Amino acid sequence: MSDPEPCRMKHTEDPEEQRELSEVEEESEELSEVKEESEELSEVEEEHHVKPGEKPLSRSKTKKTLLKKRRAKKSTTCTQCGKSFPSKHKLEIHMRVHTGEKPFTCDQCGKRFSDKQNLKKHIKVHTGERPFTCDQCGKTFLRASDLKRHLTVHMKEKPHSCSVCGKSFSQLQYLHAHEKIHTCVREYMCFECEKTFTSANNLKVHERIHTGEKPYKCSHCDKRFSQSTNLKKHERLHTGEKLKCDQCGIIFSIKCHLKRHMKIHV
Repeated sequence: MSDPEPCRMKHTEDPEEQRELSEVEEESEELSEVKEESEELSEVEEEHHVKPGEKPLSRSKTKKTLLKKRRAKKSTTCTQCGKSFPSKHKLEIHMRVHTGEKPFTCDQCGKRFSDKQNLKKHIKVHTGERPFTCDQCGKTFLRASDLKRHLTVHMKEKPHSCSVCGKSFSQLQYLHAHEKIHTCVREYMCFECEKTFTSANNLKVHERIHTGEKPYKCSHCDKRFSQSTNLKKHERLHTGEKLKCDQCGIIFSIKCHLKRHMKIHV
């Protein structure tokens, strides 16, 4: 006699049963939404404590207005770092910091930017536009912040002194850069030739040797340069500009020669 066949549960798709199950799921989702909204409302009420003489947040219209403001604030907060922004557009631009997206490209050198405004500032490097002028020496600058920093050169005060050699500086950042000469700290390395540098800017200028990048174009001819100082020297050939010592009247064609000469008068 053979063993009896084991009892097996037969799955039947009963339409009435499926409908009931669907209703239960919908009710569960609705309850979850209500609970979430209730929690948000409680937080809103906690943030807006009732002060003596004030009416509590009883009207649903007032509550909804506050909830709307709260949700709007959440929608302009970065989910990566928690930073808040005044608009969704500003948040979208900020998110490129995390994604690495750089949709704006310079048509002169191919350099890419995450923000259109930064691209506009960069383009001035190629056009030679330097709208900010020092009223002390006539030197021009690309940005107002650069001019502000430069103006400290004309101030006699140099409160930041090197503890090793005693050399003084008008700004702390200049002192820190100088101190690396004594400590031999060269933390910036070129991955192409492994040469090291004391600052990120010096490394950036050096890397142009490998990339062939020449972002500085002469406004008088088509010649290009990898460094702005070389461009300035070259443009003096076109303009005939000379650098004159204001102490003795000797004329120089190269700025560093004038600087070296000025030490005679100190």
